[in-house]
Amino acid sequence: MNRPLVGALSALLLGGATLVGVGAAPAAASSSHPRAAQAVDFAGTVALSNCSGSVVRTAKSADTDPALVLSNGHCLETGFPDAGEVIVDQASSRSFTLLNSSGGSAGTVRASKVAYATMTDTDISLYQLTSTYAQIQQRYGIKALQLSDIRPAQGIGIKVVSGYWKKIYSCNIDGFTYRLKEGDWTWKDSVRYTSACNTIGGTSGSPVVDATTGTVLAVNNTGNEDGARCTLNNPCEVDESGAVTVRKGINYAQQTYGITKCVTTGNKIDLSLAGCVLPKP
Repeated sequence: MNRPLVGALSALLLGGATLVGVGAAPAAASSSHPRAAQAVDFAGTVALSNCSGSVVRTAKSADTDPALVLSNGHCLETGFPDAGEVIVDQASSRSFTLLNSSGGSAGTVRASKVAYATMTDTDISLYQLTSTYAQIQQRYGIKALQLSDIRPAQGIGIKVVSGYWKKIYSCNIDGFTYRLKEGDWTWKDSVRYTSACNTIGGTSGSPVVDATTGTVLAVNNTGNEDGARCTLNNPCEVDESGAVTVRKGINYAQQTYGITKCVTTGNKIDLSLAGCVLPKP
């Protein structure tokens, strides 16, 4: 995983961001959300104590809903979730530095809980904030990034926007992996970058943004550092037949379009919704 910075400095543990989206049907983008087709910058991204993240919404989110912050499951303040573990509605008062378009601090937002987190099938965390989208826009002039609800296509241009490092990586989606295995964890349908997105520790949880539409397609999470096979910090690709491929120096993300099928009225995560295939506790 693209290690959280604290891990990088203390124990050389990797912490990346992986999101796997599955099963979501196409839907029209919200006409009230103007980020689409704008230049990709830092506005709406956040810096965690050891990772990156972003304030996100779905096409159905209301301005009066409590806002959500997307990052990695392995970026939780409580440590890496075990394989098979799913966390829902866990109290949290974690704070995030909200960035403006140039990467400067717009202010601080705070969580009320971890609405959802896991490192099973995907590597995501969704924090619910104490502020609504409208309050964030009024106080800081910042709009949330919108989650795309369609599966991205191979070859499209993407931007990996790290709030921690205040750096934007530009590359393309090289392809998708049937399974991506790293240590005890396995993720489904991961995005593989072309080599230009050479993400590093602290970029875990960064939104992967469509360079054309400005919508969030995935969340950055890991990369193979040493060429080792399926070990921590050295994920391997596993195809449908079980064949293993190792790509030293290549980095990955987890798709996020499946999240949109699991969000209901009030921006609440409802794992029982039709089409929601995020792992359940």
